[in-house]
Amino acid sequence: MGNLSVRDAQTCVLEHVLIRDTEVVKLEASLGRVLAEEIRANRDQPPYDVSAMDGFALRSTDLAMTPVALTIIEDIKAGDMPGKTVQAGQCSRIMTGAPVPAGADAVIRVEDTRMLSDENVEIRIGVDAGNDIRLLGENMRNGQVVLSNGTEITPGVIGVLATVKCAQMKVYRRPRVAILSTGNELEGLDEPVDPDKIPNSNSYALMAQAQALGIEPVLLGIARDDPEELAQFVRRGLLFDVLLISGGSSVGLHDHVRPTLEALGVDMHFWRVEMRPGHPLAFGTTASTMVFGLPGNPVSSMVCFEQFVLPALRRMMGHSHLFRRTIKARLTHPVKIRPGRTEFIRVVLERNESSRLPGSYVASSTGTQSSGALLSMALADGLLVVPSTSSGLAAGESAVIQLLDGAVFQDEPGIEGGT
Repeated sequence: MGNLSVRDAQTCVLEHVLIRDTEVVKLEASLGRVLAEEIRANRDQPPYDVSAMDGFALRSTDLAMTPVALTIIEDIKAGDMPGKTVQAGQCSRIMTGAPVPAGADAVIRVEDTRMLSDENVEIRIGVDAGNDIRLLGENMRNGQVVLSNGTEITPGVIGVLATVKCAQMKVYRRPRVAILSTGNELEGLDEPVDPDKIPNSNSYALMAQAQALGIEPVLLGIARDDPEELAQFVRRGLLFDVLLISGGSSVGLHDHVRPTLEALGVDMHFWRVEMRPGHPLAFGTTASTMVFGLPGNPVSSMVCFEQFVLPALRRMMGHSHLFRRTIKARLTHPVKIRPGRTEFIRVVLERNESSRLPGSYVASSTGTQSSGALLSMALADGLLVVPSTSSGLAAGESAVIQLLDGAVFQDEPGIEGGT
C-alpha cells in the first residue's frame, strides 16, 4: 500500500502488533507495568468490623434521647482486640482501625462528645446502627479477584498488591527497541562541531519518547547513505522487537531505507501517510520485528512516534489504552491549512479565564510550524489535530488537542471550593 489516512495507517500498525511474552517482577520494580495474571485477595479486608473514626463504640439504641452520659468500660487501640462486651449505658473508647467490640453497633466521633470525667462521656447526637463502622470484608473478600489481567500497575494498584501480600507478579514484557539514524549530513553527539553538519537530535528525542513509556532503547548510531553500511545496521536492528529508522524513507535518489528493508525480507505495508508533518512514513514487519521508517525532519519524526509507534509499543506492553488523551480547547487565532492531509499543529495551552466552566482551555500556536523547528516540540503542551477534510479553523472555534507527555500537570491545584 502507498498513501494511507492516519486512521487507516494506525489500524494497519496495530493489526501487526504481537503482544510479547511475560516475565515475573518484584513489587518494588512493577510500577508502570501491566499485569499478565489475575490477582486475588488472600483474606477478608478488613478482617472484622473496624472503627472508621477516633471516638466511642456504643449501642445506637442508647442514643434515643441526647445528650446522654455513658460509662467508658475500656480503651481499644488499632491492633488491640476488645476484651469486653458493651452493655446498655456503656461505651468503649476506640481508635481508627480498631475492632468494634461485641454489643456495639455504631461509633460516635470524638468531636460529637464531651468528657464528663475519666470514666464518663456525654454523647451529643444520635446516629443509626452502622455509623462510622467499616464492615468485615468491605474492601475485599478472601478469594475475590481484586486486579484483572491487563491492569496497569499504578501507585494505587501497588497498594492493593501489597495488601494481598503479592511480592512478585507476572507482567507483560517490555519490547526491545533499537533506534537508527541515517544520513551523511548527520553529526554525532560525541563528534566535533562541524558547521556543515546537522546534529543528530532524532536518535535522542526518539530515545526519550521510548523512555517515557518505561522502555530503555538501544541507540545503534548513524548509518551513512551507503546501501551496504545501512544493511549492516539494519541487520542488527532486526534482532529487536521494534526498529525505528530515522531518515532515508522518502523517494529521493539517496533514500536507501525502503529498498534495503525489502532486500532484507521486511514486508512493507505502507510508505506514505496523509498527514502533515510526517508524510514520508514507512512501516513494515518481519516474523518478529516491527520496522518504522520515520521522517528525517525532527518534528515529523516525533509526531509520527506519537501517532503510530507509541500506540504500538503500549499494545505490546499489554495496555488497553493506547493513545494520548485528548481535550477540547478554543483557539486564540485562526488556523489555515490546505485540505487533504490531517494536520498536527504544536500548541500551548492556558486556562480560559473568560469562561466559568472548569477545565476550559485556550490553545495558541508555538510559532513556526516548520517540521525542522524542534523547539516547537519542546514548547508544546499538545498537538492541535485538524482533520484532512478541513480547510482551517476560526479564532474562538473549539478544536481537539492531543496532550503530549507532561501536559497533564498544571501550576495550581484547581480544586473548586478548596482553602
